[in-house]
Amino acid sequence: MTKYFLPVTLLLALAACAPQAELVKVRSDMNDLRAEVKGRAPDVSGLQKRLDALETTVKGTTDLQKAMADYGAKSDQLATDIQLLQGKLEENNFRIAELTQKLDDKSFKIAELSAKVEELESKVKVQSGVTTTTSTKQATVAAKTSEPSDIYRQAKNDYDKGNFDLALAGFQAYLAQFPTAALADKSQYWIGECYYAKKDFSKAIEAFAKVIKSYPKSEKAAGAKLKIGFSYLNEKNNAKAREYLHKVIKEHPSSDEAALAKDKLKKISQ
Repeated sequence: MTKYFLPVTLLLALAACAPQAELVKVRSDMNDLRAEVKGRAPDVSGLQKRLDALETTVKGTTDLQKAMADYGAKSDQLATDIQLLQGKLEENNFRIAELTQKLDDKSFKIAELSAKVEELESKVKVQSGVTTTTSTKQATVAAKTSEPSDIYRQAKNDYDKGNFDLALAGFQAYLAQFPTAALADKSQYWIGECYYAKKDFSKAIEAFAKVIKSYPKSEKAAGAKLKIGFSYLNEKNNAKAREYLHKVIKEHPSSDEAALAKDKLKKISQ
């Protein structure tokens, strides 16, 4: 019995020790795992912070994109409004120019009627034995002249038909009779164009220079500077030509004349 009892007891002891060892190993593994988790906690916390920061950045980017989209829409609307305003401004400028011409014509008609009245009064005086004065004669001559817009229109028609001498005389007559009228700046400009067409470039330069000097804010100022540049080119004075072409580009950057000046400068440089 004794010889059988010892092996059985030993086996039972070993069986009892096996679960105990396994339990110890499991506890050890759990402790290691806890330690690893505890060690990784700062990393997890840092990672969470990075994720939060990234989420904030993404949200900020989305807000920025939305703001940019809103800004783009507002910018497009602003550009449209500016175009509409520019269109209205050009329309108003045209109407003002038209009204100014009509005012010039009415002022001339008033002067013409006044001259006729003076002429009639002079005739009455002549019949009464009073001699006609020189001023009355001048008024009579003035009464026979055309309206300002008619003179300008006829001169422009002559220019368009290539009758440059007639056109030149017409524009000069306009300036002589109506130096402060609405179309005075344009008449001076077309005097330069007449000389330019006649290839009298020195006189063309003088005429265009008067536009710049006498009417600096005229819509013809850019064209006058451009044509001075072209005139100097025809006189083989490239230095002065470049000077005026650069003036057009600098002082009238968005004009059609500026584009023509750039094109001409490129050709000169080739």
